[in-house]
Amino acid sequence: MTDRTYWQGKRVLVLGMARSGVAVAQLLHRYGAIPLLNDRKTEAQLGDALLPLKDIHCEWHLGEDPASLLDQSDILLISPGVPIDSPIVLAAKEKGVPVTGELEVASQLADGLLVALTGTNGKTTTVSLLGEIFRAAGKIAYVAGNIGYPLSAAAMLSHPEDVLVAEVSSFQLETTDTFHPKVAAVLNITEDHLNRHYNMENYTAVKRHIFDRQNGMDTAVLNYDDPACRKMAEGLGAQVAWFSRTQEVKQGAFVKEGRITLRWRGEEKPVCGVDEVYIPGPHNTENALAAAMMAYAAGVPTAVIRHVLRTFKGVEHRIEFVRELDGVKWYNDSKGTNVDSTIKAVQTMRAPTVLILGGSDKHVPFDALAREIIVSGQIARVVLCGATGPQIEKALLDAGYTAIDHAENYPDMVKLCRKLAQPGGNVLLSPACASFDQFTDYEQRGRVFKQLVNELS
Repeated sequence: MTDRTYWQGKRVLVLGMARSGVAVAQLLHRYGAIPLLNDRKTEAQLGDALLPLKDIHCEWHLGEDPASLLDQSDILLISPGVPIDSPIVLAAKEKGVPVTGELEVASQLADGLLVALTGTNGKTTTVSLLGEIFRAAGKIAYVAGNIGYPLSAAAMLSHPEDVLVAEVSSFQLETTDTFHPKVAAVLNITEDHLNRHYNMENYTAVKRHIFDRQNGMDTAVLNYDDPACRKMAEGLGAQVAWFSRTQEVKQGAFVKEGRITLRWRGEEKPVCGVDEVYIPGPHNTENALAAAMMAYAAGVPTAVIRHVLRTFKGVEHRIEFVRELDGVKWYNDSKGTNVDSTIKAVQTMRAPTVLILGGSDKHVPFDALAREIIVSGQIARVVLCGATGPQIEKALLDAGYTAIDHAENYPDMVKLCRKLAQPGGNVLLSPACASFDQFTDYEQRGRVFKQLVNELS
């Protein structure tokens, strides 16, 4: 945590008035800074999103070119959607204006124990599970960050005895410098966001930033089964704890004789049976292992961890059961925004499934997903809807899979899936793509899907 008086009188150009931008402007104002509010959209276009800022001292520069504001700014604070190599960031650096992000500022100004995790998949489920574990242990816990509730909003409410559980994206980690979680984890690394980070080396290096400020008093939790995560342990200053679904580890969380087991600082403690974990699937076993290890390293008793693993029912948009109609079960996995996430969802299916794929392009290949669709033997048909439909179709055909249908939009897609699905089977929305070709985010996509499914008679 930095000296909070540092912000007194600082003119901070806040670029991007989405949820995190609004929240960090409020937080900066609390500590004496003058936020300069900027967004490509006008005040009229942003609408009610700006209501929390109406009664505080800010300068409004909406719809203006941010480059023209750099000369009157002490600091540029960018939203996660602004790449670190964008023209405005490069212009700021050329002028000597420091560049930061909402996560960085919020972590400096928050009170309480900070634990954080990142990874390609499983983040939202794992932070939500962690939050429940800390609450069951009697703590006030804020689950914040990339999950949709900004860490800045939590920072305005938190006290020293509270816990902040942060879901952190690679976009957010690009602008961290002092970010220092007591317990941090990387869950896994697979191809994602290559349209932003260009290659896997850059993407992996950015993810590793979560550990940069940790020391010997802190804990770094890593996936032993993931080669990229295993390599990350080299040179870390923190104590390393592993988690593994497939083998015992010297220190960390693993499965032993069918039970989630913790081995830490010379002690070994069973937690619960893998089959007792409420949320299904091998990927959720990994999420449970990671959450158990993080909570235990933060001082939560195993009895509390056991109770929550047995009762936690999962999160919205992550293999979420929507309804059963005419013997067909419908699942919303709109959070499946990349190939690896959808592969995990496919592996969870235990009946003939109509799989919905497609969305906006992240410049990643779909070959591995096509192979898994064939290997699983559970995908009866694939329905393509979205900008990436042609790319996915090519990958499927190249792999020898031909049970493919197309839909122009989501209402037509849901009607088509109803015709295709057979009693005793499933319909699974798990697009393997981002949502920005048709929706504002994966949450809107998931809610539209659920509404359409629930309107079926």
